[in-house]
Amino acid sequence: MNDASIHQSIEALVAEEHDLWHKGESGGLDVAGRARLAEITVQLDRFYDLLHQRQGLRDAGANPDHAKMRDARTVEDYVE
Repeated sequence: MNDASIHQSIEALVAEEHDLWHKGESGGLDVAGRARLAEITVQLDRFYDLLHQRQGLRDAGANPDHAKMRDARTVEDYVE
């Protein structure tokens, strides 16, 4: 997955997230919608983590294609 496709995935998720937030503002967000919103948040974190890995590899002179999408637990449990 290259940077452009990662950015496209992020943009699609952000658009869906905004749609869900707008539904929620009018009280139209059901349990499934809230669950999907939580899933989107995790997916976005995973894509941003992948971008950061790619940039780190690039900065170190390594191949950014060696970066791998990490599982949700790894990304969500990360502590700085």
